[in-house]
Amino acid sequence: MSGLTAIDLGFRGAASGVFLLIALVTLQRRAANQNAYLGIAMCAAGAFYAIVTAPYFPKASWWWTLPILSAMPAMFWLWARAAFDDDFVLKRWHGALWLAIVAFGFAVSLVWPHWPALAKDGGKVLAAVALVLALAAAVQTVKTWGVDLVMRRRRLRLAVLAINVVTIALVAVAGFADIPVAAPGASGSLPTALSLFAVATLAGLGLLSPPEVGVSDATAAIASGDAGRPALVADRAAAERVVVDPVLLRRLDHLMTVERTYRQEGLTIGALAARLDVPEHRLRQAINEGLGYRNFNAFLNRYRIEDAKLALSDVTQREVPVLTIAMDAGFQSIGPFNRAFKAETGATPTEFRREALSRPDMAEIGQPRREIG
Repeated sequence: MSGLTAIDLGFRGAASGVFLLIALVTLQRRAANQNAYLGIAMCAAGAFYAIVTAPYFPKASWWWTLPILSAMPAMFWLWARAAFDDDFVLKRWHGALWLAIVAFGFAVSLVWPHWPALAKDGGKVLAAVALVLALAAAVQTVKTWGVDLVMRRRRLRLAVLAINVVTIALVAVAGFADIPVAAPGASGSLPTALSLFAVATLAGLGLLSPPEVGVSDATAAIASGDAGRPALVADRAAAERVVVDPVLLRRLDHLMTVERTYRQEGLTIGALAARLDVPEHRLRQAINEGLGYRNFNAFLNRYRIEDAKLALSDVTQREVPVLTIAMDAGFQSIGPFNRAFKAETGATPTEFRREALSRPDMAEIGQPRREIG
């Protein structure tokens, strides 16, 4: 065994161990949500990939390992959607897509001994699918970069995505070049092992590092002007590490509840930071750690939907179109408004209006609740 091969196997073993550790920690925490499920699936896929693409892995296993490998870009794309888009919801067709790619991969493997030319064309189709899914994952990450308020996730997402996309691209290029990705000693084996180890390490740091601490009750009390309220903090030492300016929180609350800045079309966190005359990273921290929002759009939509609920419950605005109410509240189109409204209230805007106007006791519904002060 050569020195490079030994290093290759060592990195693959370490990556597999970290992936399995992450999966075990996630299971131990008993998280029952789509992010946890997809995270475990991604870790299992990472360990599987590290093992079956290693030098000296039996060639006889290619017929069933390659189809599963060909579907890994779909798994990564779903994981990226769930990890970087707080509004993503896993649907049945996502699983059907993964199964379809696996089935097509098996078809390619089974026809290879009899119709190699046809199998090569099928391999190129799988490679094209891998590239499309890698591009989709990249677009998703860039698309939600600006509204992400979680600093740790912002720091890790581009590094993790870049390494994963490069790895998937290498597999796709190998498919276009008719190179078996699991070939022992194939060129790119050691870079692939290094990429897997880097991905596993970054994922492990993201999961196992101490969680970001939310704002303490003392900070909230100061922000609301109720400094005399006792601070019920479970971990005071951790809470003291949070630096969220209560004055900034009060100014932000004034902009939202009094000046209704959320109604501004195309409002960005940069523009809001300029209005407050503070660095953008400080505003991100204030909204995330001080108010508990992970996403800037979710922060804005909280005010916009409350505004829309008030208008939909107003008898004098009975004839105002829902689209007008949505745009007055700050939404730029009806689609995002309908989705956000139903996610918040469990009803469509039309259903909410019908129920609100039919019940006099709901005339006050939709009054904006103040987070601070």
